[in-house]
Amino acid sequence: MAAGHGARSRSGGRPTLEEVAARAGVGRGTVSRVINGSPRVSDATRAAVEAAVAELGYVPNTAARALAANRTDAIALVVPEPETRFFSEPYFSDMLKGVGAELSETEMQLLLIFAGNDRERRRLAQYLAAHRVDGVLLVSVHADDPLPDLLSQLEIPAVISGPRSAAETLTSVDSDNYGGGRSAAEHLLAGGRRKIAHITGRLDVYGAQRRVDGYRDALRDAGHKVDDHLIEPGDFTEDGGRRAMTDLLARCPDLDAVFAGSDVMAAGARQVLREVGRRIPDDVALVGYDDSAIARHMDPPLTSVRQPIEEMGRRMLDLLLEEIADRRPAASRGLERRQVVLATELVRRASS
Repeated sequence: MAAGHGARSRSGGRPTLEEVAARAGVGRGTVSRVINGSPRVSDATRAAVEAAVAELGYVPNTAARALAANRTDAIALVVPEPETRFFSEPYFSDMLKGVGAELSETEMQLLLIFAGNDRERRRLAQYLAAHRVDGVLLVSVHADDPLPDLLSQLEIPAVISGPRSAAETLTSVDSDNYGGGRSAAEHLLAGGRRKIAHITGRLDVYGAQRRVDGYRDALRDAGHKVDDHLIEPGDFTEDGGRRAMTDLLARCPDLDAVFAGSDVMAAGARQVLREVGRRIPDDVALVGYDDSAIARHMDPPLTSVRQPIEEMGRRMLDLLLEEIADRRPAASRGLERRQVVLATELVRRASS
């Protein structure tokens, strides 16, 4: 006979996880995944488990569950950058928004941790070694960053926002940086621009390298020689955009277009162009990257490559929850490294 809502267990005490599993016709592990918010459950199975929970009046014992599974019910969003950069660049706030929206469907807590200098990295290493979080989301990873290797050594589930190289071993979620860089250059070529400069992001970031690759290939495929004097390294900051634009104009005063590797750098470049009397887009066309609020509010509004940053955050969390649900090392699970790449889109506005 089916038990009504709030029913006692057969032993007369609180309903157990095993009784929920029996009522739903699934295994104990499946019930645990539904309760923990794992995405690795079908909609039909989730509905069956939730119905069994409601019928039996099952209330998860969070503390006991975490202790039994060696779980903390917390994940860390680690940003190996100074706090000032985190709060000044829309990329980070959009990423946090996506992660937070997806995490709200679970019982887990989110810790925001900065590791922008050696002291903060040492403190973070000690914290992670104590296994105080169930998993880590690592955002803005540089090629020489020791944190990904530390996470692997500690066997802490981790997902990073973009691979460190083509040989990345950790699960990652990224946008199509190559396609984005290519579409920016192709758009400027189609508009009749011929001396197209590129302000890169930090070149120890693989995504910035791929944007340069896309830019270069677009020029070559259109029959144009790639002039390295028109490529200037930046650092994703507004000051970096100003410095790069100043150096580019000193070397190539007749340039007629600029592709900046972020909207923030494009804003810095625009300031310099205006100071020297260059009209946008009449004299110099300008394209950014990210399609952030900065792009929409610039004067003129900025053409920009849109990358789905919030969706990247959501996908990163989904993959991390999968890693947490099965904590065995990837090698023992026979899983290949997973690298999710989301599409980019050029958004045309008045700056080009």
